[in-house]
Amino acid sequence: MDPFFSDPATMRTDPEPFELAHPNSFYIGGQWTPPSGSGRILVTHSATEAHFLSVPEAQEADMDAAVAAARAAFDTGPWPRMTPHERAFYMRALADELDRRSDDLARVWTTESGVVHSAARVTAKTLGDAYRFYAGLADTFPFIEQHVPKGGGHFGLLVREPVGVAAAIIPWNGPLRLMTYKLAPALMAGCAVILKASPEAPSAPYIMAEVCHAAGLPPGVLNVLTADRQVSEYLVRHPGVDKVSFTGSTQAGKRIASACAERIARVTLELGGKSAAIVLDDYDLDLVAQSLSKSATYLTGQACSSLTRVIVSRHRQAQLLEAMAHHFGQIQVGDPFDAATGMGPLATAKHRERVEGYMARGCEGGAKLVTGGKRPAHAPRGYFVEPTVFGDVSNDAVIAREEIFGPVLSVIPVDSEQDAVRTANDSVYGLNASVFTHDAERAYAVARELRTGTVGHNAFRSDFSIAFGGFKQSGLGREGGVEGLLPYLESKTLVLDELPAFLRPAR
Repeated sequence: MDPFFSDPATMRTDPEPFELAHPNSFYIGGQWTPPSGSGRILVTHSATEAHFLSVPEAQEADMDAAVAAARAAFDTGPWPRMTPHERAFYMRALADELDRRSDDLARVWTTESGVVHSAARVTAKTLGDAYRFYAGLADTFPFIEQHVPKGGGHFGLLVREPVGVAAAIIPWNGPLRLMTYKLAPALMAGCAVILKASPEAPSAPYIMAEVCHAAGLPPGVLNVLTADRQVSEYLVRHPGVDKVSFTGSTQAGKRIASACAERIARVTLELGGKSAAIVLDDYDLDLVAQSLSKSATYLTGQACSSLTRVIVSRHRQAQLLEAMAHHFGQIQVGDPFDAATGMGPLATAKHRERVEGYMARGCEGGAKLVTGGKRPAHAPRGYFVEPTVFGDVSNDAVIAREEIFGPVLSVIPVDSEQDAVRTANDSVYGLNASVFTHDAERAYAVARELRTGTVGHNAFRSDFSIAFGGFKQSGLGREGGVEGLLPYLESKTLVLDELPAFLRPAR
C-alpha cells in the first residue's frame, strides 16, 4: 500500500479544500453578480487530479459589465478624486483583511498550483505588507511637485494622476504575489481595476474580492472575473480599458502588446525567462548544488525567474553534476500539504505533458540525463514529475533556449568567465540571473555585464520591494517598489499664475 496516496491515516492532500463564499458569481460594481451565460470552469486539485471547484466562465457581456463598472468608478466615483492619504486608509484596511485571510490564500494556492504549503504560508503572510508599503507612499512619493516655470506663469506643478481603468491579468502559477503587485500600486495610484483570474487558479482572486468588499472599497474600484483566452483578449482590446498589466508567457505577451499598440493603451508585461546561474571558479560546488536544489524546485519550477541554465567552467562540470545529482536526488516529491515534502506537483495534466516533452527532447538531443527525467514511481495520482538535471548541454539546445516552466535544469560548460557572460546573455530572455562567487567585486562586475532585470549573489534572489521585471523578451516595465507605482500614473504639467491655497506656505 502506498502510504502517501492510499492510506487514509496518512493522506494529507487537503481532501476538503476551502470553499469560496460566492463561487457562482462574479464581483462587479461592488456586488456579487450572476454570470450572463451558463458556461462553467472546472478547477482541479493538482495533487489528486480531482475537480474540487467550478466557477462561471465570463462572456463578453460580463466583461462589458465589469468595464462599465470600473469606468463609472473612475470617471465619476470618489476613488481617483481622493487624496493619496485618503486612499492609504483603505489600503491599510485591505492589508489587515489580507492578514486575516492568509491561511485561506495559502491553502488554495497549494491546492491549485502545487506549491508546498509551508512556502505558500510564508508568502501569504507577507501580502498585507505590500499594501502597507504603497500606503506609506502617501507620505513620501511626490504626487505633486513644484517647479519654477520657464515659459510664462509663476508656478509650475508636475502632478501625477491615475492612468485610468486597468486590466490586471494574472497567471495560475503565482496568483497571490502577482495579484498583489498589480492591485496594490494600481489602487494606490487611484485606478479602477478589472482583475482577470486564470481558469486554472481562480480562488485567490475570488478571495481578494471578498477582502475588498469587507474593507469597504468603493463599488467598481475592483471587479473580478474568470475568463479563458478569447474573452481575455476581448478585455485587452476593450476601448474602456486604459492600461493592461499582464503576467504570463512571452507568446501571449507579444499578442497583448500588439493589441495595446493598436490603440496606444498603456501596457506592462512580465513574461518568460531562461535565467542563468553563473558559477565562478572560486565558489564551492556543493554549496551551488544545495542552493539550486532548493530554488529550482520552488513551485515545482513553475516560476518565470527560476535559474534553469547553470553555467560552469568545463573542467568543473563533472564535479558540479555529481553534487547536483546528490542534492536533487534527496528532494522528497509528494503531498504538498505535508511539511516533509520538498516539491509538490505541477499544476495541470496539460502542463505536465509539456514538461515531460522537454525532458524527452533533452535526452533525444544528446544531453546527459544526470537525475530525474520521469514521473516518480510512488505517485500514481497527481501531476508529479521528478526534479531533473541535464549535463553537457549546448546553449543552442532546445532545453537551453526555450522556457520549460518546470523543475528541469541544463548545466552548460564554458571555457572562461567571458564565455560565461556571453552564454548567459545569448538568450531572447533577460529576467533573472545569479553569480556564485566569494569575490564581491567580481560579482558586481559580472552582474553589470548581464542583460537581465535582476541579478542575485550566491543564490536565487528577487525583491519585489525594489523592482521586478525583465530585459528583452522577458517584458516591459517593472512591478514592485516605487518603480511598480509609476506605470499606473500619468504625468500632467500645470503652469499657474497663482498656487491653490492648500499648496501655499503657511504664514
